[in-house]
Amino acid sequence: QVQLVESGGGLVQAGGSLKLSCAASGRTFSTYAMGWFRQAPGKERDLVASISWSGGSTYYADSVKGRFTISRDNAKDTVYLQMNSLKPEDTAVYHCAGARTMGWTTRSVEYAYWGQGTQVTVSS
Repeated sequence: QVQLVESGGGLVQAGGSLKLSCAASGRTFSTYAMGWFRQAPGKERDLVASISWSGGSTYYADSVKGRFTISRDNAKDTVYLQMNSLKPEDTAVYHCAGARTMGWTTRSVEYAYWGQGTQVTVSS
């Protein structure tokens, strides 16, 4: 079993930056891919970014490409999401998730472990 705890959310003005962290415990962190999802009120949960077990390969949704960076530190059992040039449409609850795969994946069904989420609010 894997437990995931996010932190780093908050309120920021448009154009600003935030860095989210997700601390993992349980199953060996370096054996599975990780992802960041977000869900805005009334909308579906969408994948924002995903990273392979080693950190050597990443995926980004088109909406955040060039602005967000996913990374991981396997020595600290932590995955990060650096968010720059934030826009009001980035406002959502952000969840980290652990996948059953070692490579990054865009398939939600592959993500077996979920954190509770952290709120990110971007004001205009």
